This record gives sequence, C-alpha cells and structure tokens, in this order.
Amino acid sequence: MAGTEEEQKFSLQEVLDTYKLCLSDNKEIYLEHYVAGWQGLVKLLNSLGNVFGFISNDAVNKINILVTHLKGENGSRYVTVQSMVKYELENELVDLSKRGSHPESGCRTLLRLHRALRWLELFLERLRTSGEDSKTSVMCSEAYGESLSQHHPWVIRKAAGMAFCMIPGRPAFFEVMNVGPPEQVVAKLGEALPLISEVYQITEELYTRHNLIDLP
Repeated sequence: MAGTEEEQKFSLQEVLDTYKLCLSDNKEIYLEHYVAGWQGLVKLLNSLGNVFGFISNDAVNKINILVTHLKGENGSRYVTVQSMVKYELENELVDLSKRGSHPESGCRTLLRLHRALRWLELFLERLRTSGEDSKTSVMCSEAYGESLSQHHPWVIRKAAGMAFCMIPGRPAFFEVMNVGPPEQVVAKLGEALPLISEVYQITEELYTRHNLIDLP
C-alpha cells in the first residue's frame, strides 16, 4: 500500500526530468515524454484534493487516449507530436471544422492538454514569483482567465471560479512539490518552467501553422 501511495506522490524533480527528455535535438516533441510529463502534473493536481478534479479528470481521459495511440498498430506514427500531426492530416483523421467521426484524434486530444498546460504554466510562474502573503486563489483565477477559460462554457467557468476560492494556500503548494524549503521550490520551478514553456511554444507554433489551434 505504501508503494502505491509513493507512486501517486507528486515530485517536481520528476516532472523536471521528464520535460528535459521531451525535445529531440531538432526540437521535435516526443509524445511519450509529453504524456509522462502530464501524468506527473496530474499527481500535482490530485495531491491538492478535489478542487482541480474537473481539470485532472479530463486530463487523465486525454492521456489515456494518447497512450492508446502510442501503443496501437500505428504507434510508430505517434513517436513525436510533429509526426502525429503529419500522419493524421495526411490520412484525414482529424475533424477540422466540426465534430465528426474522429473525436479522439491525437491532434484534438493533445490540443486539450496543450490548453491546460498553458494554464498550469501561468499559475506556477505566478506561484514561483509570489510573496508570502500572495493568494493562490487569485493567482489561479488570473492564470485561468488568461488561458483555459477562453475555451470553457459559462457553466464550467462559473464552477471553476468557485473551486479556485477553496484551493490551498501557498505553503501547501510548496509542500506538495517535495523538493525542500520554499527557496528550493522557487529554484526548481525556475528550472522546470522554461522547459514547459518551450514545449508549449513549439506546440503552439506547430498547431498554428497547420490551422489546428481551434479544432472543434
């Protein structure tokens, strides 16, 4: 049982190590490591209670879809995000203008994680630069307003706003990072966030170039 608890424990160092492996020498994103990075981030969300359940549950669903693609008969086409986009577009496996017969395409699935990654990046950057008296609820709401909220209907935005009012304070967030005192957490976030940001920006540019940024 202890082993199971240990496996579910969030480690900022593990996420950092995973994102270090995400990019190839020519800046292609390895889908396997992208998924592993998200599995680590889900542990962070879950370690803070049920407040982020509406995001983490959806993320787990999307992770499972991508894992299915990676392990499927065409898994070799899903080694990188770039190869996935090329394969699915060339074989018309993406619903480009309206929901159709490919609701679980890799492109659409990853786009949802991509949007959530931006929210987490913005929130964690605020947390990194925050003071002792800063309110996590405000930081989280501001980050959400600049990212995910633009893709959510009103009812989810309303529920999110209420949920963010109940999130733990700054000390609790720092504690679940499991890397030591606050100054070490700040330093480790300073290492991890540029890597996450680079992966986000490469994905954003790829999706924009192929007109995938607003997939239904």
